[in-house]
Amino acid sequence: MKFRADWALERQLEATERHARHEAVRTAIGAVLHHLRSGTRGHRRGGQALADHLIAARRCAAHENEWHVVRLLQDALDYCEGRTLKPEFEERFRLFQDGARNEVNLHYVQGILSATADYVKRLGDEYLSGHPDATPAELLAELSAVTADGAYAEAPDELPGRYRIVRGRAETALWIQRIFRNRLDIVNAAEAARTIVTSPDALALLADDDQGQLILRAAELKRQAHGLRLVRQVSADPAASEADLHRVLRDNTWIFGGHYLGAAAQRHLTAGSELDIPLLRADGVLHVVELKRSMRVHAIVKRHRNAWVPTAEVHDAVGQAINYLVALDENRHAIREHYGIETRRASALVLIGHPGVHPDIPEEAVNDTLRTFNAHTGRVEVLTYKELLDSAERSLMGSVGRERHITPAQPTPVPRSST
Repeated sequence: MKFRADWALERQLEATERHARHEAVRTAIGAVLHHLRSGTRGHRRGGQALADHLIAARRCAAHENEWHVVRLLQDALDYCEGRTLKPEFEERFRLFQDGARNEVNLHYVQGILSATADYVKRLGDEYLSGHPDATPAELLAELSAVTADGAYAEAPDELPGRYRIVRGRAETALWIQRIFRNRLDIVNAAEAARTIVTSPDALALLADDDQGQLILRAAELKRQAHGLRLVRQVSADPAASEADLHRVLRDNTWIFGGHYLGAAAQRHLTAGSELDIPLLRADGVLHVVELKRSMRVHAIVKRHRNAWVPTAEVHDAVGQAINYLVALDENRHAIREHYGIETRRASALVLIGHPGVHPDIPEEAVNDTLRTFNAHTGRVEVLTYKELLDSAERSLMGSVGRERHITPAQPTPVPRSST
């Protein structure tokens, strides 16, 4: 999330501070302003800490029953977290500034409304001229279709200052999105589809080339290879935190062979626990990935008598994963009812450490120690980041080899667009 911290927010908070009656509330708002003004070189400071200060100030105002201040602080928080647009925020609190309404914004909105109304009228006239017997419902359906296509408007190079809506693009984009979601591992299917349908060359290639599906697959393999390199780089970085590892792995969950459930599932599947990366396997069963540090762990194996054994850090991580599985088992009926996810046979993967932590121990000895340990843990598996990524790379290289020997099947017809 990108947090906003600017002059408009500062002025609104200054006015809110003046409206506060209790000293505790003014002190809490003062803490927000102090953080906001603590940026370097005159820049205002935002971030999650700013939102936390706003939440604390709002809580303080509620405790003192200053509900008008609570409302103002909620407005500030909505603006800080991007739920309120800048023109709306500035217009709402213009009395806190100079009291003058922004005429530029007013004229801008007037122009948009006028142009939109004129465009809709011309579309309606054109449709009715060709369909004089059309019903109101048919006219509205036609206008709705044009609205959907408008999201994929283009700006032709040969017509500077002009824009063009190609009819049928929304339908084509929906078709491409379904291909991406059902057959390929595209992170943002909607954005990828938009890129293709607004590029005549890319759309023609997809529509006319018998190997269009292979081209899409090759593009996805290239994306996966780039993601794998990025995850390797972060996992081998001695300064990388768990948050850094979570960020890059969340965007490359193909490495685990499952479909990422998303942030909502992390928080809400069971009370009091937040899963790092919840995945759905092909059989519809939940697979939990618990992330620990890579190069920043103290040790993952140690010598015990005449053999290598996992360290306490590994055992603690496995214990945490087991607790997650117990909670999922205990709440399996509610989870299946609310989310349609089967957790009774859920499994877990603990990612921890890297052979580079033990430069004096052979990598094979580290891997063998964890494999022996895994053989006795049942539903929880422990891997180092490097072993997981090596396995993912072998799988990726196998996919590349298969793509080179695929005989193209008959392509699915692409819906043709009419200008």
